[in-house]
Amino acid sequence: MTDAPPPDATTPAIAAHPKPRRALLLGVFAGLAVFAYVFDQLTKLWVTSTMVEGERIPVLPPLLHWYYIRNSGAAFSIGENVTWVFTIVMAAVSVAILLQLRKLGSVWWALALGLLLGGALGNLTDRLFREPSFAMGHVVDFIQLPNFAIFNIADSAVVSSVVIICLLTLKGISLDGTHHTKEAAERDV
Repeated sequence: MTDAPPPDATTPAIAAHPKPRRALLLGVFAGLAVFAYVFDQLTKLWVTSTMVEGERIPVLPPLLHWYYIRNSGAAFSIGENVTWVFTIVMAAVSVAILLQLRKLGSVWWALALGLLLGGALGNLTDRLFREPSFAMGHVVDFIQLPNFAIFNIADSAVVSSVVIICLLTLKGISLDGTHHTKEAAERDV
């Protein structure tokens, strides 16, 4: 058995939170993006094949209903006459997310960006390929809660990712995984 020399001042300290390997981060990102996208599209396929537009089914009354509508606008039907703008915005967001991947250094950011991309692509698919026409399609929404907009799985993924991004930002965790705290900022001054 060989005895290892004791650590001294010249031995670098092991980081308390080693950076996850790039393959793991990209795997988390891709896995969540695919999961959110596929789950969204399968639920929309289920709704469009088993319900008629305008049909409302109680699930957990009065809290939850399936209510099939097609939305040409954004949340709360905002911008119904400019569907093409949402198509462009979702395509731009999707490209921007992919461009940020080279900076990815945090599992939590991988999770957030994966959900964001999956949700954006889920609704972008509707905009591109659903009626009434290419790039002007209406999004299938079906989850209804009391006193709230009717939404879908893609919307849930986007909102969840925004919550995670806000928490990461408040905690001072950058996309690359570095921590920016008030104390660190004061040391840099």
